[in-house]
Amino acid sequence: MSNAAGNPGTPRTLEHLVDAVTQVASGRHRTVVGIAGSPGAGKSTVAGRLSSALGPTAVLLPMDGFHLANRQLARLGRSDRKGAPDTFDAAGFTALLARIRTSATDGPEPATVYAPEFDRRIEESIAGAIAIPPEARVVIVEGNYLLLDSHGWGRVAGMLDLTFFVSVDPALRMRRLVARHEAHGRTHAEAVAWAGGTDERNAVLIEATRPRAQFVVILD
Repeated sequence: MSNAAGNPGTPRTLEHLVDAVTQVASGRHRTVVGIAGSPGAGKSTVAGRLSSALGPTAVLLPMDGFHLANRQLARLGRSDRKGAPDTFDAAGFTALLARIRTSATDGPEPATVYAPEFDRRIEESIAGAIAIPPEARVVIVEGNYLLLDSHGWGRVAGMLDLTFFVSVDPALRMRRLVARHEAHGRTHAEAVAWAGGTDERNAVLIEATRPRAQFVVILD
């Protein structure tokens, strides 16, 4: 990991990421960390490593659990661009973040919050698959549109205590996307078309949100 701008204090390694989160989380009962980036940038990898490094009081929450179901995408005529900003339940995701921010301290008996998880094997979300217990001090949220200010996502950035934007060489990102789509059943031609079409259109939107992040992490 490195950072292009070289700003003082910008995370360059996993240890720096952990330090940045620890500093923000100090004295708080719960901290919500956002890790954004384009499809294939490696944000899931960064988020997973960060969660593991922080230990059992950290919980990983991917935004992908809020994909609209395939039948709803078909009903809305959006199946051919699944993954675009308006193919998610942005309002539901925002409401979940509000619960996460208060559930650790709200009421005499703080409750566990349950969140959906996207299962790539079936290309659908599974309700209640992720548990966020009251004792979770850090919730690491990762997803494409955490810093987007349109399509219903505008409130999300303000609900995050710390934000990272993960970037990578575009050619490497494209190769990763093609390989991912092939691994999930598309032919090579179909994978290239989806990565260069739907995914790339989304990436243009996402890359424009990069200045809203507090830190930019570039994967080598």
